[in-house]
Order: sequence, then C-alpha cells, then structure tokens
Amino acid sequence: MDLKTINILELLPQRPPFIMVDKLLYFDEVRTNTCLTVRADNIFVDDDTMTATGLIENIAQTCAVRLGYINRYIYKKDIKIGFIGAIKNLKIYRLPKLGEELFTSIVVEEEIFQMTLVNAEIKIGDDTLVSAVMKIAMSDMDVQI
Repeated sequence: MDLKTINILELLPQRPPFIMVDKLLYFDEVRTNTCLTVRADNIFVDDDTMTATGLIENIAQTCAVRLGYINRYIYKKDIKIGFIGAIKNLKIYRLPKLGEELFTSIVVEEEIFQMTLVNAEIKIGDDTLVSAVMKIAMSDMDVQI
C-alpha cells in the first residue's frame, strides 16, 4: 500500500479546520513520519508564521495518524480519540513560515496500557525546528468516520 495515497481523514479523529497533517510518509512499529505544508488558512498560522501551539498539535496528530493507521489497517477497527498526557524537553528552534513543508517524525520509546511515549522531531530539510518528548493517552472511545 502506498501510504501517501491514504486519505489522512481516515486516520484522524480531528476534522477540518483542525487538521495538522497532510500525508503519512512512513510507518513501522517504532517510527512514523508525516508532512504538512504551512498554509495561510491553517488556524495556527498568525502573521504568515505557524505558532508553537500548531507545532505541538502537529506532533500530537502525527501520533494520532500512527494509532489511526494501526487501528484501521492492522486491527481493522475504528480509530480512537487520544489526548496529550505530557510534553517534556520541548525545544522550538524556530517557527515555520507560509509555504514551508514540515517533516515530522515520532519514535515510540514505550507503550504501556493506553499510554504511548514518543520522541518527536519536526524538520525542514536538515534544519530541526522542534524536538520534544510527548506522552499520548488513548481513550476507549471509537470515532466513526
């Protein structure tokens, strides 16, 4: 399956205008990569610049894409709602501008019960914009898409 052809809305519980991922680029048991182009109609863009909140939400939605892919394409179940449980070691080196394409990578460090701990990084080319550790808590609630 070509991951880039998957409609991202099939993997996310969020709906427009609150979508912070354009495409799933890579998936395996540990790593997930997504991309997002910064556009003027993004609710987290202010004065032609994406906000820190938008970058954090991009990481969280990359986690949601991973879990949505697992639920929909591996377990053949509905996707679940997740919540940011904690953010540690957040470093924002710069904020992206309109037209820039963000490449977000999460690496699962631990999964215990319904908690997932990931190391996350957002890059533009070789330039790291954000690094963080994020904990995602999963709900038992299914989302019908």
